Amino acid sequence: MNTVVCIKRVPDSEARIKVAPDGQSIDPTGLKFIVSPYDEFAVEAALRLKEQSGGGETVALTLGDAAAGEQVRSVLAMGADRAIRLDGEGSPDGLSVARALASELRELGPDLILFGMKAMDDDQQQVGPMVAELLGLPCVTVVAELEAEDGKVLCHREIEGGTEVVELELPAVVTVTKGPYEPRYPSLKGIMAAKKKPLEEKPAEVPASRIKVRRYSEPPARPEGKIVGEGPDAVPELVRLLRDEAKVL
Repeated sequence: MNTVVCIKRVPDSEARIKVAPDGQSIDPTGLKFIVSPYDEFAVEAALRLKEQSGGGETVALTLGDAAAGEQVRSVLAMGADRAIRLDGEGSPDGLSVARALASELRELGPDLILFGMKAMDDDQQQVGPMVAELLGLPCVTVVAELEAEDGKVLCHREIEGGTEVVELELPAVVTVTKGPYEPRYPSLKGIMAAKKKPLEEKPAEVPASRIKVRRYSEPPARPEGKIVGEGPDAVPELVRLLRDEAKVL
């Protein structure tokens, strides 16, 4: 089974994000970038499916500038067979990104297309389902575990009170959440092999964005705490403050 995993370069989730002077972007100075964590779950799912089937190809696909090559190489080191980087700027408009990816995916014609449930930076959960709609393929989102056999894929989704199992005919699009897919660490052998694996770079055709970021702003500073006393004698005052000032009681 041939699988394409779409990945995105995002700021490290543990990094301190600063707003750039223009107020419409983030300051990349000294900022570490990684593969979006949910995309790593999708990569791990693809690699396990390949190992279970004993064949096929796993391709990593991303849209981004030359800097995204570092994250693509990390996916190759995990075990992907080859990668494609569509050279272009990302967009806050999920549909513009979906159209750029769908154009390439239409040519590749994989059996299965995997996305992370969402990108860690914009949190939109849009691109995967939009790609499926553009390609006319069935789609299941927020899938915790996958099973593929006989031209079908079984998707296990966690819902309130149980698990929902959805069966799809291939080709199909699936967005993946964590589940059992803890990403593997690249071995030294995998890191060395990644340097020789094919990384194709193509110009991307990204439609004009219909969305414009007007302003980024940092969250307001947390107010200083208030000490109301010590021991049991402080309880009445604490309850009064929670009721009258914090309005949580």
